[in-house]
Amino acid sequence: MKNNNTNNLIYGKNPILEILEKSPNRLNKIYIQQGISYDNRLKKIINEANNKKIIIQKTNLQKFKDNFEEDTNFQGVIASVSSVEYIELEDFLATEKKGFKRLIVLDEVQDPHNFGAIVRTAAAAGFDGILVSNHRSCPITPVVEKISSGAINHIPIIKTTSLSAGIDILKKHDFWVIATQMQAKDNYFEIDYTDMNFALVMGSEGSGISKTILNKADFKVKILSNFESLNVSNAAAVIMYEAVRQLYLKSKKS
Repeated sequence: MKNNNTNNLIYGKNPILEILEKSPNRLNKIYIQQGISYDNRLKKIINEANNKKIIIQKTNLQKFKDNFEEDTNFQGVIASVSSVEYIELEDFLATEKKGFKRLIVLDEVQDPHNFGAIVRTAAAAGFDGILVSNHRSCPITPVVEKISSGAINHIPIIKTTSLSAGIDILKKHDFWVIATQMQAKDNYFEIDYTDMNFALVMGSEGSGISKTILNKADFKVKILSNFESLNVSNAAAVIMYEAVRQLYLKSKKS
């Protein structure tokens, strides 16, 4: 296989079946060749993927040819996998922590440089996890790993089928939801981050946070700017370290 700078890709029915059965949380997406006839192994791949809520996309596999040696036999199926396993939201919530939990939620952040930078900052700032959706979110790619400088291995990446449903679950577990919005009334530094479990929602590079998610927010905050809105990874860093600053000042008083 050639060096691939965009995704970790595997091919063939048996290797993909094996990872489906043994490490399904590493799978980002499965690509199946358009027009191919389905034998028993391919049907099993589809059934297993559907049961485990892994995205399947029918496509022309030749678009992947630059990632592999010439004349590679894909056997009609390719999968994008991450080098680290995602965890389930329920497993994250079941872990105990002294004090409050702090979580980053990414709503359709698709740029791997932004994702990697957010991972690195969240790990450095002592946040407890990053929640992403199965759909329209950047997978864990080699670029994400590189930009995170290894931090991807030091903070849980939580994947959910529905971000909206995931936020509902968080709220049932005593999380307060903080959404960033340019038109918000409150500034990010006017929120007390020290006395609650909170999920900080950052929106996509283009359209920001979806209306559905915004409607679930307990707080909406903005970052003042004399120019234009900050890059999402920079904005996330500003707010995360405001939370760190507040926690530090509170600890000095106690």
